[in-house]
Amino acid sequence: MADYTPYQKGVIRRYYEHSETLALQKLGEIVSDLYLADAPQKKRKLWARVEKALVKLDCPVEARERVLETQDLEALAALIRDLQA
Repeated sequence: MADYTPYQKGVIRRYYEHSETLALQKLGEIVSDLYLADAPQKKRKLWARVEKALVKLDCPVEARERVLETQDLEALAALIRDLQA
């Protein structure tokens, strides 16, 4: 295991402190990409990324499954808003 400088330790600590915020931001970007996507294959890949992100955020299973089954962007945006609160 490598020894980190105090600066590096601070960077690593702050990354993990803000990992949920970063994940929510990435999820918001995916929503934008989904809105603009027109190819079905691209949409499938983006919805797979949404699923992974929601699992990582420990989103409630019922809400996650509902959004993924319907693939409703408005419901996903509302879920993200609820997770931010």
